[in-house]
Amino acid sequence: MEELCVDLARHGLAAWNLEYRRVGGGGGWPETFHDVAAGVDALAQLDAPLDLERVGAVGHSAGGQLAVWAAARPRLPARVPGAEQRVAIGAVVSQAGVLDLRLAAELSPSNEPTRALLGDPAANAWAYDVASPMEHLPLGVPQLVLHGDRDETVSMRIAEAYATRARAAGDPCELVVLPDTGHFEHIDAGSDAWRVAREWLERYARAARS
Repeated sequence: MEELCVDLARHGLAAWNLEYRRVGGGGGWPETFHDVAAGVDALAQLDAPLDLERVGAVGHSAGGQLAVWAAARPRLPARVPGAEQRVAIGAVVSQAGVLDLRLAAELSPSNEPTRALLGDPAANAWAYDVASPMEHLPLGVPQLVLHGDRDETVSMRIAEAYATRARAAGDPCELVVLPDTGHFEHIDAGSDAWRVAREWLERYARAARS
């Protein structure tokens, strides 16, 4: 995501790029989620002129799931990973995100990495309840769900199911299907897929306050 952060900065938006422990590198449940929550909340400790009343998030693939999960933290039960929130996310973009982890655990090829992260859905139902953005709707914040029509890594069914449920729950959730787009164009700072995401974040950041 480094190129995307540089591009955001070039367009006048402060960018904070989070890394987290991954499966096989000390991550998984719940370590990865602790890392993301801590990374977001660290914004509150920076000595920088940031507007923490207007924080947006964007993430790709597994990072899309984590970005939307981070926006859902006010909906989490007490005393679960991420529940002690210091910085709220007011809008979020998912780039080919895995937003319904139970569905992802059943669909190939997302089933293997999803189960590696959280285990079997039946045996680890509580982890899926906490980790899957689908389980926390409505989020109460604007959401942009981007998905390429040629994505062979994360099924379009996941984006469609999530956006349908989000809108039914009353969330302002926009699903945009990107033509002639696979899974990785989203993280190319020169792509149309990224331009759509960046311009949406710019509109959110610069919108008049109510």
